[in-house]
Amino acid sequence: MSKDKEQTSSSHKAVSRGTPRIAHSIHPSNTTFLIAGSNPLPTLEMLSLRTTKTQNLDRNEVLKRDEALLATLGYKQELKRPFTPFEVFGVSFSIIGLLPSMASALFYATGNGGGPAMVWGWLAGSVFVMFIGLAMSELASAYPTAGGLYYWTYHLASPRYKNLLCWIVGYSNTIGTIASLASVDWGCAVQIMTAVSIGTSGTFEATSAQTFSHHFSFDPMLLRNILDSATSKRLPTSTCLARLSLIVIVALPAATPKEFMNSPKVALNDFYNAHGWPDGYAFVLSLLTPLWTICGFDFTVHMSEEASNAATAIPQAIIWAINVSDQDSEAMNLALAFCMGSISSLVESDQPMATIFLNSFGKTPALVLWSFVIIAQYVIGANILLSSSRQVFAFSRDRALPFSGWLYRINAYTKTPVNTIWFGATLSTALGALVFAGPVAVNAVFSIVVTSLYFAYVIPISARFIGQNNFKPGPFSLGVMSLPINLVAVTFMGFMGIVFLFPSSPKPTVADMNYTAVVLGGVILLSLVWYYFPIYGGVHWFTGPVANIDDTLSSFDRTDTDLPLVENEKGKRLQVDTMETA
Repeated sequence: MSKDKEQTSSSHKAVSRGTPRIAHSIHPSNTTFLIAGSNPLPTLEMLSLRTTKTQNLDRNEVLKRDEALLATLGYKQELKRPFTPFEVFGVSFSIIGLLPSMASALFYATGNGGGPAMVWGWLAGSVFVMFIGLAMSELASAYPTAGGLYYWTYHLASPRYKNLLCWIVGYSNTIGTIASLASVDWGCAVQIMTAVSIGTSGTFEATSAQTFSHHFSFDPMLLRNILDSATSKRLPTSTCLARLSLIVIVALPAATPKEFMNSPKVALNDFYNAHGWPDGYAFVLSLLTPLWTICGFDFTVHMSEEASNAATAIPQAIIWAINVSDQDSEAMNLALAFCMGSISSLVESDQPMATIFLNSFGKTPALVLWSFVIIAQYVIGANILLSSSRQVFAFSRDRALPFSGWLYRINAYTKTPVNTIWFGATLSTALGALVFAGPVAVNAVFSIVVTSLYFAYVIPISARFIGQNNFKPGPFSLGVMSLPINLVAVTFMGFMGIVFLFPSSPKPTVADMNYTAVVLGGVILLSLVWYYFPIYGGVHWFTGPVANIDDTLSSFDRTDTDLPLVENEKGKRLQVDTMETA
C-alpha cells in the first residue's frame, strides 16, 4: 500500500511518524488528547484525537498526554496534576457551595420581590447561567490552560486588538476572582456575627470593625494559607458539606411551625418590594442572588493545568456543577419561600436564612446547623483562593501583573504558587475595607464579582465569532447550537453587567452607593494607564501569553522511535506521544 493510501486509511491504523491526522468524530466523554500536528495557532487542530476509554489507561499515560496537550498551547508542565475528573467536579461544585452561598446573598432576593423573586427569579437566572456555562465550557475544552479567559482572548481576537483585549480581560478576571474571595469571606464573617447574635438572643449587635476583623482573619492570611499551599488536593471533600442543602429541602418544611408556613399565594405570587425601584426592575436586581451563587465558571478553568484529562474534565465539571446546583437550589428556594413567615421581618436582616432557621428549628438546633454553614463557607473560600491564585500565577507567568517576577514562583516544598496565594488574600482583605464606607457599601463586593467576571467572559466568547481566528472546538462542542447559545449568553451578561452598576435604591445616599463602578472601573483604568505608559507601558513589551516550553519535554524520550516530532506555536520541535484508536 502506498504512503498516501496509508495516511487516508481507517482510523484503526497507527499514526505514521510525521504524518499525524485529525480525527473527524469526537465523543465528548472518555476522550484522550494527543499531539499530532502543527498549526501557527495552537488549537486542538494540532492534536490527533483518538476516542478511547480513559479507564483503560495508566494514570501516568493520561498525565503524559495532558502534558503534551499543554505543550501545544505553549507551556511546560510546572504544577502537579493531582485532581481526577471527579475531584475537579468537586472543586467546581464546592465553589458554588449552595447553602452557604445562598445564605450570603439571599437578602438581594428578599428585598426585591420576596418569595416570587426567590422561586421564579432563581429559575430564570439558572436558565441563563446554563447558557453561560455551556459557552465557557466549549472554550475551556479547546484551550485547557490555567490562563483561561485572557489566553482565549489573545488567540481568538483579531491581531490588531488582541494584545489590548488580552490585557483588559486578564485584569478584569483577576479582580473578579479576588472579589469572589472577598465576598465569600465577608459572608463568612457576617455569618459568624449572626451566630453570636442568635446565641445571645439578639442582644449582641456587631460593629463594622468587629465584622471586618473576622473578615481579615478568615481571609486566608494565616491558617488557610497553609491549608491551600500544602493540602490543596483535599479541598474537593467540601462537596460533602455542600450537601447541607438536603437539610433545607427535607428538614425545614417538617420542622417549621404553622405560624411561619406561607400559603402558595404568599410564597409564589405576592411580590414584596422594599427598595423603591419599579417591580420589574426590582425583580431583575433580585437575580444577583442566583448569578452570584452560581458564578465563577472560570475558576474551574484555572485548574486545567492541575487536572487529569483536562479538556474533557473541565467542561464536564462546569456543566454538571451548574446542573446539580440548579436543581438543588430551586428545591431549597421553594422550601424557604413556604417556610420563611412574614417577609417584612426578613428584609432588614443581613442573613435572612439564619432568621428562618431560628424561627423553624429553635435556638440550639439553628446554631448547630448554622455552624456547619459557616464551616462550609470557609471551605468554599479556600477553594476560591486555590483557583484565584492560579489565575494570578498564569497572568504573572506572562509578565502582565506588577511584581510578576515574585508572583511567578513555585514553592519547592509544596509545588504550589504560594506567593500568589498571599497576593490574593491581601487584596481580598483590602476589598473588605469597603465596610468603613458604609454597611451597604461593602455589599458591592457581590456585584463586583458578577460584573467583572461577566465583562471578562463576554470578550473571548464574542471574539470567537467576530475575531479573525481559525477556532477549532475541542472534544466538547455545541455544534450548530454554538452560535445561538453564545449569543444568548453574551446578550444576557452585557445587560446584567449594566444593571448591577446601579445602587440598591433609586435615591441612594453616600453610604448606599454601589461602588462596583469605582472598584472595577478603577482597576481597568489603572491597568490602561500602565499599558499605555510611555516607555515602560505594556504597549511596548506585552505580547500576550508567553510560551515557556523548552525544546524538549522532560517526560519524553527523543530516542523513542514511536514518538513523532511536532512543532509548537513558536516553531520548536517537540517529541510527543500518540496512540491508536481503541
